[in-house]
Amino acid sequence: MDPYKNLNGNSPITAYELSPDSIRVQFPGRSYLYTYESAGKENVEEMKRRAIEGRGLASFISQNRLVHFGYVPE
Repeated sequence: MDPYKNLNGNSPITAYELSPDSIRVQFPGRSYLYTYESAGKENVEEMKRRAIEGRGLASFISQNRLVHFGYVPE
C-alpha cells in the first residue's frame, strides 16, 4: 500500500492501493475495497485521483452515499 499524503492534515486515511478496476483504502484498524462493480467506475476513478493527489478522499467517501456504502464486504 502507498501512504496517503493527507495534505489537508485531517484525514483518517493512512494508505491506499490501486488496481485497474478498484481501490483499497486503509483506515486505522481496517481497510475497505471499492470496485467498479460495488461503487461505480466514475466514483472509483475519482477516488484514485484523490488518493494520488493526497487530498479530499475521506470527504468524497463520506459525502457520496453510493461510495460510503459501496465497499466490498470482506
